Amino acid sequence: MSDLTTTAAASVDSRLEGHRVELTGYCYRMLGSAFEAEDAVQDTLVRAWRNFDKFEGRSSLRSWLYRIATNVCLDMLNAGNKRARPVDLTGPTPLAQAALNPLPENTWLEPMPDGRILPSVADPAEAAVAKESVRLAFVAALQHLPPKQRAVLILREVLAWKASEVAELLDTSVASVNSALQRARATLTDNRAPDTANPLDAEQQKLLERYVSAFEGYDMTALTALLHEDAVMTMPPFDLWLKGHDDITGFMLSYGASCAGSRLVATEANGTPAFAHYKPNPEGSGFVPWALQIIDITDGAISGMHCFLDTPRWFPLFGLPDHLAADAA
Repeated sequence: MSDLTTTAAASVDSRLEGHRVELTGYCYRMLGSAFEAEDAVQDTLVRAWRNFDKFEGRSSLRSWLYRIATNVCLDMLNAGNKRARPVDLTGPTPLAQAALNPLPENTWLEPMPDGRILPSVADPAEAAVAKESVRLAFVAALQHLPPKQRAVLILREVLAWKASEVAELLDTSVASVNSALQRARATLTDNRAPDTANPLDAEQQKLLERYVSAFEGYDMTALTALLHEDAVMTMPPFDLWLKGHDDITGFMLSYGASCAGSRLVATEANGTPAFAHYKPNPEGSGFVPWALQIIDITDGAISGMHCFLDTPRWFPLFGLPDHLAADAA
C-alpha cells in the first residue's frame, strides 16, 4: 500500500469513526441493547469502509451512514425480539409472593453509558432532547413500535431530520413518513418520562445525596422519606418488580439484607443519574460489584430504582472497577 493509499485509508477511517457515537445512540434507541447497538455500528462502519469507493456524495456521508445503520437495525429487528423492562411484562409482585425468576438476557432492555451514545453538543436544548431520548422509559416505549415507525420517530423527533430526508433514507414517500410519524406519536402518548432536569438542579442533587446516605447507611426510614408513593424497583434479569416504599424497603431488609453496608459510586447511564452498587465482600475485605442502579426522579422524589444485576457485563462497559478497597468512601 503506497503512502498515498495509506493516508487516504486513514482519512476514511477518521471520517467514519467521527460518527460512531451518534450512530451508537441511534442503533441503541432502535434495538434497546447496548451490545447489539455496538455490533450494529461496527457492521455499519465495516460495510461503509468496504463500499466507500461507491459513495458518490449525492447525500452527505452522515446520511449515507444512517441509511446503512437503519438497514442493519431493521435486519436485526426482523428476528422478532422486542426488549422490555420488568414493568412492561407483568404486574408488580407483593413482597409476600416475591420469587426471583431469571429470564434470558435477550428479554431485557439494557442500560448504556452516556459517553457511548450522547455526542457532545453546544446547544443545551439539543443536549436535553438527546438525554431524554435515551432514558429507559422512552427507549422501552420505542420497543412497542414496529421497526420502521421506530426509525421514523427517532429520525424526525429526536434527530430533527426533515420528512423528505427520512423518505429518501427509507425509499418511501413523504406522505408515508408523515403517516408513520402520526401513528408512532399516538402509540407513545401515554408514556411519560421521568422529569430529571438537565443538568440536575440543586434540589435533585440534594435528593441524590440523601439517597446515597440513606442507602449506604441502610436506613429504611430515611429511604422511605425519599421514595415516591408509586416508586418501583426492578432487578433484571429477574422478572420480579416491586411497587411502593413498603414492599421496596421490606425486600431490602429480607432478600436484600446482604447489601447492608454497601457503597455507591456515581456514574451516568441513559441520560439520568446512576450508581455502581458495591456490596461488602462476603469472602474477604472491601466491596464487590452487585448492581448498576439507574435512578428515576419524578415530582422531587425517587420514582424508580432500576438495578441491573449482571455486573460482569455492565461494569466493564461502564469502565467501573471490579473491587473497592475496604476504606472506600
